[in-house]
Amino acid sequence: MQTTVLKEVYALLKTIGAVANEAEFSRDWLGRSECYMRTLRFKGVGASTGSVAICASKLQHYGKRMCESSAHSELGKQFLELSRECHNTINEEAEALWLAA
Repeated sequence: MQTTVLKEVYALLKTIGAVANEAEFSRDWLGRSECYMRTLRFKGVGASTGSVAICASKLQHYGKRMCESSAHSELGKQFLELSRECHNTINEEAEALWLAA
């Protein structure tokens, strides 16, 4: 599930030219190595909670700043919505863990 929201984030960032490729996204938006997204795909696993949290934090930070500008307000709202999706993903996974215990 985490990888799905990260794919959405990556697609938006690539569309607006904020990142050029997955390697840049992994490094600059997830705080991981350049091969992180590729490794997740290869291993068929989801992203770490920490990576999703870093991404959510950055999206929220930049989203708030963009909403302050009329020129970038709509994009800022998209960033904030994606940040909420990241946080929801983290909360759902955490709840599943403690409910299973």
